[in-house]
Amino acid sequence: MKVLVSGAGMAGLSAGIALGQSGFSVTLVERAKHLRVNGSPIDIRGDAVRMAQELGVLEAIRARRVTMSEEVVFVDREGKTIAAIPQQEINDSEEDVEIPREDLGDVLYRAQPEGNTVRFGDWIEALHDDGAGVDVTFKSGLRERYDLVVGADGVHSATRRLIFGPEKDYLKHLGFYIALADLPEEASAGRVNPMFNFPGHMVGIARYRDRALGVFNFRSPWIDYDYHDLAAQKAILAKAFAGHDEWKVPEIVAAALRDPGLYFDSVSQIHMPTWHRGRVVLVGDAAACATGLSGRGTSLAITGTCILAEALRRHGGDFEAAFAEYEQRQRPHVDRAQAMALPGGDLICPATWEAIEARNARLSAPRSA
Repeated sequence: MKVLVSGAGMAGLSAGIALGQSGFSVTLVERAKHLRVNGSPIDIRGDAVRMAQELGVLEAIRARRVTMSEEVVFVDREGKTIAAIPQQEINDSEEDVEIPREDLGDVLYRAQPEGNTVRFGDWIEALHDDGAGVDVTFKSGLRERYDLVVGADGVHSATRRLIFGPEKDYLKHLGFYIALADLPEEASAGRVNPMFNFPGHMVGIARYRDRALGVFNFRSPWIDYDYHDLAAQKAILAKAFAGHDEWKVPEIVAAALRDPGLYFDSVSQIHMPTWHRGRVVLVGDAAACATGLSGRGTSLAITGTCILAEALRRHGGDFEAAFAEYEQRQRPHVDRAQAMALPGGDLICPATWEAIEARNARLSAPRSA
């Protein structure tokens, strides 16, 4: 069976491994000209740990693990530590793994089965599913026919838009925005990762290995802007943190405004009644983004793609049965992850001074053995 995977992020690369190992002929197409790996370290948790083992990548993942989240502390306006997140609020179990996004991308890319093709700098422009196969037209002008198309192209999925309609029909804004920027001057300043809050806002430094990132989170209703417009993103970020000179806020904001690779986006989930139509199926954030506030987006990518591949093996050419099994088994993972996002927002970005103080008091309270 000939399969096209749209997107070579964590979901797409995981799909490539799972489907390739299942005997399918897999092509991955990625709009960027290289692996997109910007962002903070990510977590592999729960069932995704077992499934990473089944994919044959868990040992390589564990060899590159970091402990960035375990070193997060909340600081006051002078930079003094006032609270820390207990380990049990970060991980489900000791088996969970935190790994830099770029390292996980490299592990998954290197693990692509022989015969898989990864094509960068191209993307889907049109899809036509005639019931017997899917004709795909690419931006490059290439035209190919596939038995199955897997949309793994993220929260702003073009595959979803082409088959299911506009993003706005499925996007649920959670009331937050996030930004990440390179902060090289802080890379060698120790391992502690300080985060500072004022009402509805968080700004901090995330260090791991030889890198440091400026991390931003702020509460806001939906902002209408072009998510491809970097200047607009920087203007929104600057306005959100204007007038604050506490701690290192001005320096971190200034670094973000200089960064040509700034990551900025709404914290929004994708909610869909079904993840498939005909011979096209969605996985990862394209199907059911839970947001980084859940801490489970990468785990959903791995569990979803493994479940999909297993269902396709079980049901052969009966795509409807395979997709029904995939959705039935993956929905509980998605529901749990999406439900955890808002509590995650309240933890890192409380809305008021009272909520900030209550959070700090709770985290600082002695814990019984």
